[in-house]
Amino acid sequence: MERMPYQAEFDQTPASVSVEAVPTTQVTSSDWQAGLPTLVGRQVVLRELRQSDAASLFSLLTTEEVSRFISPPPDSVEGFERFIAWTLRQRSAGTYACFAVTLQGFDTAIGIFQVRQLEPGFGTAEWGFALGSAFWGTGMFLDGARLVVDFAFETIKTHRLEARAAILNGRGNGALRKIGAMQEGILRKSFLRNGEYLDQALWTILDEDWKAQRTVWGVRVH
Repeated sequence: MERMPYQAEFDQTPASVSVEAVPTTQVTSSDWQAGLPTLVGRQVVLRELRQSDAASLFSLLTTEEVSRFISPPPDSVEGFERFIAWTLRQRSAGTYACFAVTLQGFDTAIGIFQVRQLEPGFGTAEWGFALGSAFWGTGMFLDGARLVVDFAFETIKTHRLEARAAILNGRGNGALRKIGAMQEGILRKSFLRNGEYLDQALWTILDEDWKAQRTVWGVRVH
């Protein structure tokens, strides 16, 4: 999900506005809409974003190596606070879920995983991720990705899960391949970044493929 669904320039809602105060036009009944579950892996814990996560996310996700292949992240702590408030409104509406990534035994957010519907009811959905570069190559992506893909197929009941990664993003494409995604094609000049249109690879996971390859990941939901 290199093209972020959140667009700061169109978000005029203050971060302090509660989820309940924001009207929604499309609601899919599901327990996760009231609050995301906490997903526990071997190395990471995924939980709902909080306003207090804004500072660490701003510090870790705005570096050049992290942000070069995603839509520009918020450019201030306050911008991340507005983004976090937006994620809660979208989760309440039943169209989007965004998890904070934390380490076992710590509560600092070091990245995010996102899932958004591409059609009503999440039959087809798109997922994406951003992780602080200090945690690359540690196995934390794979640990968190397994939790999120399980959440998409088991809780949201997605049938087809898509991801897009710029062809130049070797690390991102390698991570998607490692989780078991299949590359279906190339989306030519489909991602605008820094004034240049980039080709992207389209990666997919189907629910039946995931169940066929899945072993015991050690997922616990609280």
